[in-house]
Amino acid sequence: MYRSDAPTRAEEIGKYVSETGATVRAAAKKFGVSKSTVHKDLTARLKQQNLSLYEEVQQVLRTNKEERHKRGGDATRLKYLAAKH
Repeated sequence: MYRSDAPTRAEEIGKYVSETGATVRAAAKKFGVSKSTVHKDLTARLKQQNLSLYEEVQQVLRTNKEERHKRGGDATRLKYLAAKH
């Protein structure tokens, strides 16, 4: 996607995150942009374009942030279990 697509992209990414609960990293991979771009779209651009969607997305981002230490711990545990076998 090009820079001129930023308004459309921000809403598309916002809808995706809101519907799926995806992380910034997962959304970046799905849409083929950087994590920084996704973060900028979801925190700055989306707020200007669609306030209700922005608020939904912020709740998902807060939830993901609260849970990220659990996901990291699980990933590490699985890594060492795999290495053990």
